[in-house]
Amino acid sequence: MKKDLIQISQWQWEMPKKDSMQVPAWFFADKGLLEQMDVKVFEQLHNVACLPGIVKAAMAMPDAHWGYGFPIGGVAAFDSQNGGVISVGGVGYDISCGVRCMTTGLVREEVQKGLSGLMEELFATIPAGVGSEGKIRLTPNKLDEVLVGGAKWAVERGYGLKEELDYIEEHGCMPHADPSCVSDLAKERQYRQVGTLGSGNHYLEIQYVNEIYCEETAKAFGFKPNEVLIAIHCGSRALGHQIGTDYIQILGRAAKKYGIPIRERELVCAPILSPEGERYFKAMACGINCALANRQVLGHLVREVFLRHFPSASIRLIYDVSHNTCKVETHEVNGRPRQLYVHRKGATRAFAPGRPELPEQYRGVGQPVFIGGTMGTCSYILSGTEMGEELAWGSACHGAGRAMSRNAALKRWKGRDVVASLASKGILVKAVSWQGAAEEAPGAYKDVTTVVDAAHNAGLLKKVARVLPMACLKG
Repeated sequence: MKKDLIQISQWQWEMPKKDSMQVPAWFFADKGLLEQMDVKVFEQLHNVACLPGIVKAAMAMPDAHWGYGFPIGGVAAFDSQNGGVISVGGVGYDISCGVRCMTTGLVREEVQKGLSGLMEELFATIPAGVGSEGKIRLTPNKLDEVLVGGAKWAVERGYGLKEELDYIEEHGCMPHADPSCVSDLAKERQYRQVGTLGSGNHYLEIQYVNEIYCEETAKAFGFKPNEVLIAIHCGSRALGHQIGTDYIQILGRAAKKYGIPIRERELVCAPILSPEGERYFKAMACGINCALANRQVLGHLVREVFLRHFPSASIRLIYDVSHNTCKVETHEVNGRPRQLYVHRKGATRAFAPGRPELPEQYRGVGQPVFIGGTMGTCSYILSGTEMGEELAWGSACHGAGRAMSRNAALKRWKGRDVVASLASKGILVKAVSWQGAAEEAPGAYKDVTTVVDAAHNAGLLKKVARVLPMACLKG
């Protein structure tokens, strides 16, 4: 399918509409990144473009790689009034996996002196790893409150500050959540996981601002050169995964019921306005709220630890945004506003300046977007753009994107060696398991700068700052 691509610009390629495709497929990447994408990405995006009710194009971000159903880094919007569908594969199993980034008001040199002690306490305080459990114990009724209330639930119970809700996607609470649409098994798996980091590519990282590209936007976001930042990357833990597992079955039956051709098992879907589609959307909203509550609690725990070590710190939330969701959003289609269901699988919402959903402080510069590299490389802070709204529904990539599988990484690196190598470069890593460290070796990922430059040059985003890692806590 690569040979069929038409180059629209140096940063955008099109797979023309053919066969059963309802719309073309677009790839935002330079030639090198396009060559790195495995053939499955092209097959999967072709399949997404065949789904009923899809609008404009199926899209792949610069970090796109193979996933379940949709490629990771896939974006697609559907019109519910035109037979549009909702898909588990378009959201992913780790519902609302996302990034929360906070300022500290401290510079690198101040924190470096006490970094080792800080990381020791964070490692002891933040539960991480497969199956990790936190100190919060929830009954079934209490968990339902989390699934409805999101970060608001956490703030009401003393986890964080009320003003932080303005700087969280959906103001900390996704509407339409209905816990009755979530299975008992999904809930049972979550009773002790609120306030935990998890495993895989999830992390807690201490970073510092190495370079600023747009001073006006950096000032609006509230950070300065050399300032230390805190980034938390995690999602809805076991609950989100079980929701995905449950609804793969439910939407699989629904696809047959409604006569929707399915080209890959995880691409199962149902009409948005069908009973099955509506139940999945409500369950997914619960997953989003669970993730928002989880990151809110983690942010509070990190703030407490940080202030014990650095009492003069000023911990302020820049923003908290997800990258595994389906959202109801208003976008312009053929010159008219339309309400669309935008799936972002391993892709981040990146709204342009002026959007009413953004905090007033950011409406002049656009939404903050955080694109993580690896625990051994730089990451980036960017802002949404008008062109990104026009091209890709205000969407962008979410990370560097894997260049090899976890199994391949395990065969190539040993976790102990990865941690030692990073320590030799001045980066302190606290890992729950050596296997996790090996799977997340920096060499297992694409070059994040190349990915970010492609998104920036394509107009999806505007670079604001580059940050470098000082220390990282991995599950």
